[in-house]
Amino acid sequence: MATMIKVSAELRDRVNRQARERGVSAAGPIEGLLDGYERRERMEAFGRAFRAAPADYRDEFREWDVTLNDARDAG
Repeated sequence: MATMIKVSAELRDRVNRQARERGVSAAGPIEGLLDGYERRERMEAFGRAFRAAPADYRDEFREWDVTLNDARDAG
C-alpha cells in the first residue's frame, strides 16, 4: 500500500537521489533513517535506566561485562 506524504521538492529529490544510489525504493533511505533514530532512542533510554540503577547493580553489571569479554578474548 502506498501513502503520499508532503515534503519539500528539495527533500524529495534528496531521498530519490539516495534511493537511486543504493538501488532501492524511496522508502529505503527513509526506513534506514527511522531505524537509526529509533535505535538511538532505545540506547538513550537504556543509558538513562542504567544510570538510574543502584550502584551495586552497575558494579555487578561491569564485573560480568569484564568477565564475559575476558572469556571471549581467551576463546
